[in-house]
Amino acid sequence: MEKFNYFVPTQALFGSGRLNELSKQEMPGKKGLIVISNGKSIRKNGYLARVEEQLKLAGIEYAVFDKIQANPLKDTVMEGGAIARENGCDFIVALGGGSVMDASKGIAVVAVNDGDLWDYIGSGTGKGKGIKNAPLPIIAITTTAGTGSETDCGGVITNADTNEKTGLVHPSLFPKLAIIDPELMKSVPPKFTAYQGFDALFHSVEGYISKTANPMSDMVGSTAIKNIGKYLARAVKDGNDMEAREHVAFANYLSGIEMCVGSTSSQHSLEHAMSAYHQELPHGAGLIMLSKSYFSFFIDKHECDDRFIELAKFLGMEEAEKPEDFIAALTKLQNDCGVGDLNMSDYGITPDEFEKMAKNAMDTMGGLFMCDRYSLTLSDCVEIYTKAYK
Repeated sequence: MEKFNYFVPTQALFGSGRLNELSKQEMPGKKGLIVISNGKSIRKNGYLARVEEQLKLAGIEYAVFDKIQANPLKDTVMEGGAIARENGCDFIVALGGGSVMDASKGIAVVAVNDGDLWDYIGSGTGKGKGIKNAPLPIIAITTTAGTGSETDCGGVITNADTNEKTGLVHPSLFPKLAIIDPELMKSVPPKFTAYQGFDALFHSVEGYISKTANPMSDMVGSTAIKNIGKYLARAVKDGNDMEAREHVAFANYLSGIEMCVGSTSSQHSLEHAMSAYHQELPHGAGLIMLSKSYFSFFIDKHECDDRFIELAKFLGMEEAEKPEDFIAALTKLQNDCGVGDLNMSDYGITPDEFEKMAKNAMDTMGGLFMCDRYSLTLSDCVEIYTKAYK
């Protein structure tokens, strides 16, 4: 049996209605910075008011920072760190989706450490400095099922000056507490439910075919894939289907754990390069656009045929007998979720960008390429983009 490391120290409260228990938990400080997106949904749906009430019941003061973008920017993270210092906040409440949780991890670092966020980034143009002062502790309250960021110790941030979208990763960034309450996900529109669900799916699919796969990552990843295969289309079609919401939220949580005990692969690097240059592209949508071309490339290399057959079965194709059946199962799920015809061109992406994006992916998030069973070249990446393009 292969070796693996397991370290996921976050306390998790999972299940419908668990937000109501926030006030009963041990708080990691006396004044929180509630970090939310720059959209309207968190306020409109009453989630911010509910969190504020829970903090009041716990005797906690707070301030609110409401500027996080869909693909969070470095400058916004720096502003959030300054707000935390100015208001004397000693912990963070990340209330929102993956972007909010990712940005909160960056804010937790720069609020108590000097310099620029990119000083602490270990890839691309980052300076790779050590984090001297312990980041502010984080309570993560997820309102989406996509990134698993409530589970892990990393956050993806975009540097608009250099078009780099990459990860800030450190063991001190595991949230102290995660609340995964599927009731908070009922308001997510169908399209974004699908985008987020496929992001969670690909965390585990990539992990299952990566060189880092091990008994623990296989266990959590396969369970996540089975849950998404069975329940995601239902959650997309009826956002009030709480059984479906709960199972997709569970799959997302497991996919976060998968990244702690295994890894993703270069598909994530290739997509991050796309949205680094096209800020309005949702991460999950970009992954969907790439997925059939990306996984077909690896199927053609026959590096792990048995695993692709198993993946097809996890998605519900019990009769699968060849690796290509995974593409058929994936296509069916995408069509069932109404996202089978996404176009790169709709987001302004053009073929003359492919080499630039491929270089960006390999330079900025090259570590994930090392997790692939087959080593991609620059021309291989361009080929994957080209075949995915429409």
